[in-house]
Amino acid sequence: MKKVALIFALLVLSKYSLLAQQTRYLSDPQSVYKQAKEYFQREQYSLAYPLLKELELQQRETDRSNSAIEYQEVKFYTIVCGLKQNEKGAADKAVEFINLEDNRARVEMMSFHLAEYYFRQNDFTRAIDQYEQTSIDNLSNQEIADLKFHEGYAYFTVQRFDKAKPLLDAIRQSKDNPNYAAANYYYGFISFYDKKYNDALESLRIVEDHPEYGKVAPYYISVIYYMKGDKQKAFDYAESKLKRGGLFYEKEMQQLVGHGYFMQEQYAKALPFLENYAAKASKLTREDIYEVAYCHYKAGSWTKAIDGFKQLGGKEDSLAQHSMYLLGDAYLKTGQKVNARNAFLFCSTNNSNSSQREVSMYNYAKLSYELGYQDVALTELQKFLQTYPSSTYTEEARELMVNVLANTNNYKDALALLEGLKSPSPLARKLYPRILYGRATEMINDGMLVTAGELLTRAEALPSNESILPYIQFWKGEIAYRLAKTDDAIRYYFDYLKTGAVNGEVNPSNAKYNLGYCFLRKENYKQAQGFFEQLYTTVKINSSSLEQDAYIRTADCYYMSRDYKKAKSMYDKVLDYSWPASDYATFQNAMIAGINSGKEKINLLSSISRKYPTSSLIPDANMEIAGSYLSNEQYREAIAYLKNVISDPNSSLKPKAYLRLGIAYYNLDNNTEALKQYAVLLQQFPNSPEAEEALENAKSIYVEEGRTSEYVNFARSMGKEISTTQEEQLAYQEAEVQFNNGNFPAAAKKFEDYLGKFPQGKHSLEALYYKSEIYLNQKDWAKAVTGYEALSERVPNKFGEKSLLNAARLNFFDVKNYEKAEKYYSKLKEFATTQENKLEAMRGLLRSQFQLQAWDKTTDNAKELLAQKGIGTDDKVLANLALARSYQRNAQYSEAITSYRNVASLSKAAYGAEARYEIANCFFIQNRYSDAEKAAFEVINKAGSYEEWVTKAYLLLGDVYFKQKDYFNAKATYQSVIDNAKMETLRQEAEKKLAQVVEEEKTKSKVDN
Repeated sequence: MKKVALIFALLVLSKYSLLAQQTRYLSDPQSVYKQAKEYFQREQYSLAYPLLKELELQQRETDRSNSAIEYQEVKFYTIVCGLKQNEKGAADKAVEFINLEDNRARVEMMSFHLAEYYFRQNDFTRAIDQYEQTSIDNLSNQEIADLKFHEGYAYFTVQRFDKAKPLLDAIRQSKDNPNYAAANYYYGFISFYDKKYNDALESLRIVEDHPEYGKVAPYYISVIYYMKGDKQKAFDYAESKLKRGGLFYEKEMQQLVGHGYFMQEQYAKALPFLENYAAKASKLTREDIYEVAYCHYKAGSWTKAIDGFKQLGGKEDSLAQHSMYLLGDAYLKTGQKVNARNAFLFCSTNNSNSSQREVSMYNYAKLSYELGYQDVALTELQKFLQTYPSSTYTEEARELMVNVLANTNNYKDALALLEGLKSPSPLARKLYPRILYGRATEMINDGMLVTAGELLTRAEALPSNESILPYIQFWKGEIAYRLAKTDDAIRYYFDYLKTGAVNGEVNPSNAKYNLGYCFLRKENYKQAQGFFEQLYTTVKINSSSLEQDAYIRTADCYYMSRDYKKAKSMYDKVLDYSWPASDYATFQNAMIAGINSGKEKINLLSSISRKYPTSSLIPDANMEIAGSYLSNEQYREAIAYLKNVISDPNSSLKPKAYLRLGIAYYNLDNNTEALKQYAVLLQQFPNSPEAEEALENAKSIYVEEGRTSEYVNFARSMGKEISTTQEEQLAYQEAEVQFNNGNFPAAAKKFEDYLGKFPQGKHSLEALYYKSEIYLNQKDWAKAVTGYEALSERVPNKFGEKSLLNAARLNFFDVKNYEKAEKYYSKLKEFATTQENKLEAMRGLLRSQFQLQAWDKTTDNAKELLAQKGIGTDDKVLANLALARSYQRNAQYSEAITSYRNVASLSKAAYGAEARYEIANCFFIQNRYSDAEKAAFEVINKAGSYEEWVTKAYLLLGDVYFKQKDYFNAKATYQSVIDNAKMETLRQEAEKKLAQVVEEEKTKSKVDN
């Protein structure tokens, strides 16, 4: 305690003593000046500065002039003290001193001190300017040393290394110099820059363990060893310094050590160093990534190896090719065949290493086959065999190619390939019938029945067709039935039933069902009944649609065989179960009741419109009721039902209703109203069979009333000639003779001549029809369709229904005029008298509207088609596709997927391919990427014959990968489309998308390209 007090007392005493002295010195300027210089020389600038400032202020003008040197000295020391204490204003005063004073020594010394001030302020450019103005003559040794180092450092900082180097070199020679380490450090850097590696190494080794410079110098020492070719020494040195730690360039030295071990193939030792560097670096070279990935590859760390290698594609150099080769192998080792395939694709397109390219091209083709990319496998195997005909993989490639053909669904391309082979192998010839059959079934589903039949005929005649012969026979029967070649259909179905083979739609039940209809068409009801009865045992309320229809057709057979009791009991069961055909059963029961009781018949028929308001049988029921009343001469009662028929917008019974209405009015002695009905019939349906009878009935009325002259005017006003001229009759007979003699080209010309002279002649319908039939058989579609269209414009007539059918078919399938096809299918739907033609009309109408993209119309047609009884698979396909598209357009994706799945389950043809693609597309729109990927693969695997949808599926796969930020697989998929797509628009789309992926990947990647 006493000691503390003593110190405090001494401090107080010292303070007062100083004040006393200061008072005394101020009265003695020389003493003050002397004291200030002492402080200055001892570098006690804070003590010297106030004394000098006071002296400077108290000097009188006379003192300044009489003692100019002494005043200049005071000013010099004052400014230097300000500089030493880093006063901002001191620099300006120093500049003024340098510019105004004429004392060279002091001016140069002031330049030195101002340079030092700028140096401390890191204003190296100004510092250099002042150092260059300084002479060392008036500087102390220490100041000279400081000048050289500081000026050298300043030059170094502004990268004027040529100026810095000799100054730093001078300092680094003296170990006693306080800047010895720093000088060596910076001199070493400059020498490194000048590639004077020995000089650099000498200087940097001096500071390798320095507390400050030792954090950086070891890195450059390692690099110098490496650059001089002493790589092992570089690696060893770097590793030793890394163990010490505290390095500024630690990650770079880790890279160097890792690279050293990598070059020595010591991958396990290299890996931790390389990984640490990669984790810390903001950017990596492709070589950096390769080394890390390769170390993982050698260690069997497949996932990490994959993560590295997949970043190295997209270039055409050997590094990229080798990376893709190893990536493919890593993917295979982890069971990722899809990704391996993409890696080998990239490798196979790179020419840097021919052996790797060969193996990769083969692996790409092989994996394409194994993964179900049959179209690509076929193309790539062909390319491989052309490029490497002597490869060790040649035989294996040929075997794979055979397997591709054996398992593909791409029947269209497979058929083209087989038929293009000059000498197909025995195995290829063995596959020929199967491929013909597969392509034929696709064409059947696409509605191209004639061409499909031709392919099946060829397959039927070939050897090695045993496994598919039953299916050929079934489909030939189906085609014959649809083309109304009933006897051929029966023969083929019988041949098929001898085998009992089953394959989807091809089964005994469908064959027997179709045979039943064949015999119905031939009016052999006993045989038809026998086949229908085989399709059911005991019917139930939930019996299948086929069983229901077979049961009802059996009842029809009993009805047509006049076993009315049995027929009625079966129709009653239909009504008991409320099956969809209950309206038909009611109609048939009414017909049976009419045998004994017209009243009961009428009651049952009248109930149809009440119980089944949407039934297509309502016009038929009304016509039957009217017929019953007419046969009982109850003409007035018949009128209302005939008018019901006429008011139905879709009824094909209107001509008959008008005729019968006229008869009813005639029998009610209302000739005026009768003539009115006949007139409407003749005007609206002039070519119908009923028109001729209406004209005769009108003639009878005019004759009865004694107005025969008026009848002539009436007939002519209806467009009817009373008599045929002899010239017209001869012209027609001339054509008819040629036709009957089988001279069809001459007959066609004669019919044309006849129509040219008598376009509305009595035999104009016959002439139009027969000449159209001739042109149809000659496959002159343009001329054939013209005649059928003319007949179609004059429906109803005796050739009307078939003409409408042919006009629609030709416009759709051959002429490709879908507007006209829609028109005639629509008209056929209105006038069709058979269920078959009505179904074809509805089916064709949908197809036409599809081609026209008239989606608003398709929905109603689709629902109506699905409601029909006995519709085929292709009808269900078309209708469901229409509904799916409608749902998709309205963003009802779940409903769309359901309908598309119905299509895909029913069809392997074009619509099935489209449906599978759209399922994937709907999933993609819903961001269900995993589901979209699976669905896209299904398109590729199951729709090989339909290139558009397969290519679109590949594009969609690329989109999925892009969305998932899987840039590697996205690029591979788009590149595959670019390389293989035959449709230019889709290829260009792939190019655009690939560019987008590459651009986005660049922004996300650490790889420094």
